[in-house]
Amino acid sequence: MFQQNSGVGHTVSGEAPRKAEDGGVRTRRSGLGLFFAVTFATTWTFWLTAIALGGSPTSSPTALPFLLGGFGPVFGAIAVRVRRGRRGEPVPARTVKLRQGVRLFWALPLLALSSASLVAGALLADFLGDATVSLTEGKELISSVGGIAPFLISMLIGGPLAEEPGWRGTAYPRLRASMSRLQAGLLLGGVWAVWHLPLFFIEGTVQAELGLFSWSGLMFSLSVFPVALLTGYAYERAGVAAAVAVHLGFNTTMAVLSVDSPVTQAFILAVQVGLAMTLLATRRDRRTTPPVPAAPHPHQVPADAPHPISLPH
Repeated sequence: MFQQNSGVGHTVSGEAPRKAEDGGVRTRRSGLGLFFAVTFATTWTFWLTAIALGGSPTSSPTALPFLLGGFGPVFGAIAVRVRRGRRGEPVPARTVKLRQGVRLFWALPLLALSSASLVAGALLADFLGDATVSLTEGKELISSVGGIAPFLISMLIGGPLAEEPGWRGTAYPRLRASMSRLQAGLLLGGVWAVWHLPLFFIEGTVQAELGLFSWSGLMFSLSVFPVALLTGYAYERAGVAAAVAVHLGFNTTMAVLSVDSPVTQAFILAVQVGLAMTLLATRRDRRTTPPVPAAPHPHQVPADAPHPISLPH
């Protein structure tokens, strides 16, 4: 506690400490604005180009801008990394190093868990009467790209590798500088959902088939939130590699199951939300880096400091 020095006629103010603390948060969040700006600018420019060209995202000339648009988060991450290097800024405190050693083994069970959550939701919906899940379209998709190996490679590049270095590797640790795991995941999930919007207007995408103004489209957008929480959890466990694994598990399983019924999507969403909440509850949320200590106001002195002695004139 501080009190006013009796020899100075200024009031005590908390303005200086607040400014110092706010500056510390800005430092730890440095690069967020640049990341989101570059990510959305590059992705939406490419995807709007694909919309203007028309045609399938797998046919020329639409395929190239469609593919490049998916790498917007990587472009954003590169921009932040370059600026941080030029400014000599430190790595954000919540960043998980790429080299995780034995912790990387978390990627495999997390991948399996992400796939299992979708299967469980689909089976539950099927058991309760919504028998819309079929493996037929999934098998046709795998055959159309040349087999399981090309299918997995395309699924790995077209989503997880193109996005996770940005969303989780760059934005997430900066959000965690001042937010809980739940808050950071939900905020990033909202941004992530908006980022996907142009896909609803590109002919041949899953999103276009679902429809933006439909229950299936709504379920897709809502599903992004628990996926953001689970990939964030994976990132804190074992870094970007684990987040990539979880993202891959979701994408490949959804493609194989060919889920498009809003009822089945709702059951999957419920299972994912339950899984995310369970995992977050079982792992202690260490809040972010402490605020930067503020220097005492020049006109403040400790309460136990001796008062100046007034000498007779």
